[in-house]
Amino acid sequence: MIKFISLSILAFLHLGFQCFSQENRPNIIFILTDDQRWDALGFAGNEFIHTPEMDRLAKEGIFFENAFVTTPICAASRASILTGTYERTHGYTFGQGEIKQQFIDQSYPELMKGSGYHTGFFGKFGINYSGFESLFEVGENYDRLDRYKDRRGYFYKTIGSDTVHLTRYTGHKAIEFIQQVPEDKPFMLSISFSAPHAHDPAEEQYYWNREFDSLYESILFPEAPLTSQEYFEAQPSYVREGENRTRWYWRFDTQEKYQRSMKGYYRMISEIDQEIKLIREELVNQGKDQNTIIILTSDNGYFLGERQLAGKWLMYDNSLRIPLIIHDPRSNQSRKVKDMVLNIDIAPTIFDLAGLEIPKLWQGLSLAGFLKENLPEFNREYFICEHLWQVDIIPPSEGLRAEKWKYFRYINDPQHEELYHLESDPLEKNNLAFNPAFRNQLLELKKEFEIRVKDLKKQSPIIH
Repeated sequence: MIKFISLSILAFLHLGFQCFSQENRPNIIFILTDDQRWDALGFAGNEFIHTPEMDRLAKEGIFFENAFVTTPICAASRASILTGTYERTHGYTFGQGEIKQQFIDQSYPELMKGSGYHTGFFGKFGINYSGFESLFEVGENYDRLDRYKDRRGYFYKTIGSDTVHLTRYTGHKAIEFIQQVPEDKPFMLSISFSAPHAHDPAEEQYYWNREFDSLYESILFPEAPLTSQEYFEAQPSYVREGENRTRWYWRFDTQEKYQRSMKGYYRMISEIDQEIKLIREELVNQGKDQNTIIILTSDNGYFLGERQLAGKWLMYDNSLRIPLIIHDPRSNQSRKVKDMVLNIDIAPTIFDLAGLEIPKLWQGLSLAGFLKENLPEFNREYFICEHLWQVDIIPPSEGLRAEKWKYFRYINDPQHEELYHLESDPLEKNNLAFNPAFRNQLLELKKEFEIRVKDLKKQSPIIH
């Protein structure tokens, strides 16, 4: 018989809630975008995209050059962000029903709400949980509407009598929240944009406000790397015939589609950038800008035609690598950080910044130390990457990512393994798994992966 530990009780025992005043407890805004890959902002070196506000946050704050998700799919990744745990710990992804209550009990919004913070959420929650309305003090959960197979999927929310894009609506709700927060409490606001996720049921895929029509209009985007046939043919049949290929046909299989999709994807990110600017201006108006930390990241990476694929889900860095910025106006530190950091680090970082003790059940690490003058000891050598959803159109896979190496395999076809020396091959062109000269390296990474999986099982809150 399986017995469950009550994570809410354990979390309470681990939390040392202290009495803070508004003056020394910062406000925190956590901004999550959908499908924004790591290099889809100017500060990352992208010469085409227009993201001045994100760039300013990165320049004035901490920019993590090597940030990753542990699972490259929105549902499972969002659950990992929420709970500070790996997918194989929280067990949540598509097709699993609701997320288990014991993980909600240890989630950052549930615990922040009980710590004296005024909490809010607007946008795509992305996790099946019927108790959403009680999770935040103020909140609204919405996403694209798949029943509309045209622009209405993104344009159905209203401000007054005007129907607006979801990005504009989310920015509006965030500003409204800031205007209405109690003066005697710090606030924790989570904003989750649906953009730049494509509207999958629609032929045109990407939709934006008309005011952005001229942006990128004159640009001819260069062909994505690794688009030659050899990189597509190197994929196993279940990838070549799977959803990554299907969505490539939707978005990138002709030059016309590719150019339109790239412009649409970038316009939707620039639209988010504009909303961030308006939110920051409101913080200034309310006199809260000097005590409000902003954290910005995405739920997973994204293929933009590489290997003749689209979407995410796979264990390549296209899927795994994301932008991550922490901007704290109280800190005089601004730097680029090369250490590997993860989506499961978000919740511990929020807690650390709020002056709360991090629950021992969380598996991520706080990144707050990077805001200080002396860099923290951050010795993450590896992390598990995984996509465990068993569905016919997307092959589940798992692996280990290190600074210089990556190993992964497909769960239903473990004989197909891939090994890359990332230091010399950052685009992951040359699979060394079947090269005898690298046999020992493959076995070493494979062994380390198995050890870490066993460790995660030991940390599971489920006792048999």
